[in-house]
Amino acid sequence: MRAPVSVVIPTLNASAGLPACLAALMEGVDAGLIREVIISDGGSTDATGAIAQAWGAEWVEGPASRGAQIGRGCVAAQGDWLLVLHADTVLGAGWSEAVAAHLGAPKAAWFRLRFDRGGVPARLVAGWANLRSRLGLPYGDQGLLISAQMLDGLGGYPDLPLMEDVTLARALRGQMTALDAVAVTSAEKYRQQGWVGRSGRNLWLLTRYFIGASPDVLARKYRKR
Repeated sequence: MRAPVSVVIPTLNASAGLPACLAALMEGVDAGLIREVIISDGGSTDATGAIAQAWGAEWVEGPASRGAQIGRGCVAAQGDWLLVLHADTVLGAGWSEAVAAHLGAPKAAWFRLRFDRGGVPARLVAGWANLRSRLGLPYGDQGLLISAQMLDGLGGYPDLPLMEDVTLARALRGQMTALDAVAVTSAEKYRQQGWVGRSGRNLWLLTRYFIGASPDVLARKYRKR
């Protein structure tokens, strides 16, 4: 019997965080859960490709756009379940047990968010993120576990440069649940931009999206940060 889960990781110059992300996945390999790891790259010029090759990951490439990259990876995947992760996300110990327990459930799932550093501000932002997720709006840095059949039924992964995770979460409203496991994500951008400042900008982008702003326009704003 083949392993059920294909992992899809979109990358763009992700050499700093990718090794830790991949190392955490070895727990799933040892548990017989992971069938393949697919790196869907958007034109990296650093060591991302070499790292992927060293870890034995499959390589898919095309134009840089996170939603399109994830979509390409999902199309290439052969598993019955898809686990979508950001390259700077590290799954906490014990995650494979939570994923194994969820397989066969009729819902998609996300991980509880935690930052790798940041003290009280990090705990507050993560707490809000986990509350928001329970209300039906998890972000991509919390991972996504979804059956290939369910994703196909939604027409595939949204081909958007930004807000692709929010768009999919809205389509899955009422069909998502929390996993009893943690996704640890990098706090570097929050530390550089300030916890309050970055959180406020993220909320402003989300608000603009909800009132009809184009994801392409928002993506250009986001890249300028």
